[in-house]
Amino acid sequence: MTKGRILVVDDDRSLCETLAVALPKHGFTVDWCTAPADAIEVLGASDVDAVVTDLRLGTASGLDLCACIVADWPEVPVVLITAFGTLDTAIAAIRAGAYDFITKPIAIDALVVALERAVERRRLRTEVASLRRAVGGMQGRFGKLLGSSDAMRGVYDLLERIVDVPASVLVTGESGTGKEVVARALHDASPRRSHPFVAINCSAVPEALLESELFGHARGAFTDARSPRTGLFVQANGGTLLLDEVGDMPLALQPKLLRALQERSVRPVGGDAEVPFDVRIVATTNRDLRALIDEQRFREDLYFRLNVIAVEMPPLRARGGDVLVLAQHFVDLHAARAGKRVTGMSPAAAERLLAYPWPGNVRELQNCIERAIALTRHDEIQVDDLPQSVRSFKRSHVLLAAEDPSELVPLEVVERRYVLRVVEAAGGNKSLAAQILGITRKTLYRKLEEYGEPSDDS
Repeated sequence: MTKGRILVVDDDRSLCETLAVALPKHGFTVDWCTAPADAIEVLGASDVDAVVTDLRLGTASGLDLCACIVADWPEVPVVLITAFGTLDTAIAAIRAGAYDFITKPIAIDALVVALERAVERRRLRTEVASLRRAVGGMQGRFGKLLGSSDAMRGVYDLLERIVDVPASVLVTGESGTGKEVVARALHDASPRRSHPFVAINCSAVPEALLESELFGHARGAFTDARSPRTGLFVQANGGTLLLDEVGDMPLALQPKLLRALQERSVRPVGGDAEVPFDVRIVATTNRDLRALIDEQRFREDLYFRLNVIAVEMPPLRARGGDVLVLAQHFVDLHAARAGKRVTGMSPAAAERLLAYPWPGNVRELQNCIERAIALTRHDEIQVDDLPQSVRSFKRSHVLLAAEDPSELVPLEVVERRYVLRVVEAAGGNKSLAAQILGITRKTLYRKLEEYGEPSDDS
């Protein structure tokens, strides 16, 4: 398999013939011509991976040819050959857009190295362009969400079906999977997009203030209430209210939230009148709300009120090639912010990104790329620019006993197998098994019922 197709341009026919014999020995395919006009014709008619041209082409200039190639075929790198290896020559070559330059007499090994790098650069640029087209092609109705994996197609399909209805949505998934992005994308594509999108992190606001933030308060309702405040439910009227990390909402406040959702009105703290609102509720959580219900830390009636439509965001490790699409998006974003000309990732860096399991999901990937952009001294991210955890990661070969090493299964399947194995190891004693698993016995019973297993204690 050829390393790449090289076009040699030199008015010295003997040099062209020499390179046409030498370069194929190193894996390249070579075309050659002696005039710039012929070179332009070849470039226009066929796919060329790199051009090697002399600085002087009789009465013509290799710099002019280089500038023409850069203008019309910017993806094709140019290596200039010159007998004048001065600083001025190097500067002129770089200004003309040359990828590299080689001085005469030509050392074939040096030329081969330069061409290998040039062809790899061309391939990388092609991949970057492909990724950018993929990213651009995804800027559809839910443009803030990127990815074309089967897992994400399922999310897009569900969002398409619910975007125009006012029903409450519960978005679940691991931390960093983009749950808030789903909420924002759903709002931006909905009939409510011209009205406010208001978000509150239920775990970040002290319990004493959360009620006032959500429902508002009247003047004098408490010591510092010197003026009335409109709550977020009313502020979001006509639009969307995001209850982020709703699983962390204090238990004492949950009945008031449930009443507001049922009555579609709120009473400000210290107020006498009900204030109606019209909002779509989107709640997100990375907690297992059913387990919290079993532990009496979350109200079941509130769960059903919020979970009218459930959207589960897949973890990044289950999204395959979406990793590179997202990585390219973050490269473009953070390179622009940093004012650096970084166009993508080296193939080796891309392989490391694909191999890593991303326990922090999309948020961890974005942090990784932002760090790499800050550190890199190249026009693409190298392996050395990645965090140590990504660079040194090696896939574990530890599998559950009796599993097929070639089998890759969803997380819930792994959980089911592990729960059943712990129950078996505990001799069927559900209380002991629940203690080992770190869950309540009621939660274990529910899981066993979901698995279709008997839940009676032995």
